[in-house]
Amino acid sequence: MTNAMRTMWCGLGVWLLGAVTPAQAVDVVTTRNVGAELAMEIAIKTMQACRKDGYQVSVVVVDRGANVVAVLRDAYATRFTTEIARRKANAALMGGVSTSAFAENRAGIRRDLNEIHDIIVLAGGVPIQSSGSLIGAVGVSGAPGGDKDEACAVAALEAVADRLDFFEDDE
Repeated sequence: MTNAMRTMWCGLGVWLLGAVTPAQAVDVVTTRNVGAELAMEIAIKTMQACRKDGYQVSVVVVDRGANVVAVLRDAYATRFTTEIARRKANAALMGGVSTSAFAENRAGIRRDLNEIHDIIVLAGGVPIQSSGSLIGAVGVSGAPGGDKDEACAVAALEAVADRLDFFEDDE
């Protein structure tokens, strides 16, 4: 590359950087996130829902950044269920829908999605929404079927719906 071309590209780069004005830049971002107390309540209520149906499970709640906030493993749930629950929660967070819906929506690439580190597209993960914002996800593993795992998570989220302040559209 000649010096004239380098100068031209550098000048273009400076001009493009100058096109972003301070009014367009965001230095501080405010986000909503699931708190530790709510995460623990969701995990406990999920485990209770599964116990009511006779299932020993692990429950993992992650925040919107996929950081683990709460983990519970029932006495007879194997240690592997904790890892599976975490990966289901991450998949629900990534997809923004339950993992059963995510699997259905992305059936053609499901095997590829399961190759992504730290996610698994199996039923049993549910996003946590608050006033229209995705604030985290809950993953469950250990019941005899992901549909049963997911039902426990949904029951827990319904039980704390008043704390989540769900946004409901009247349309």
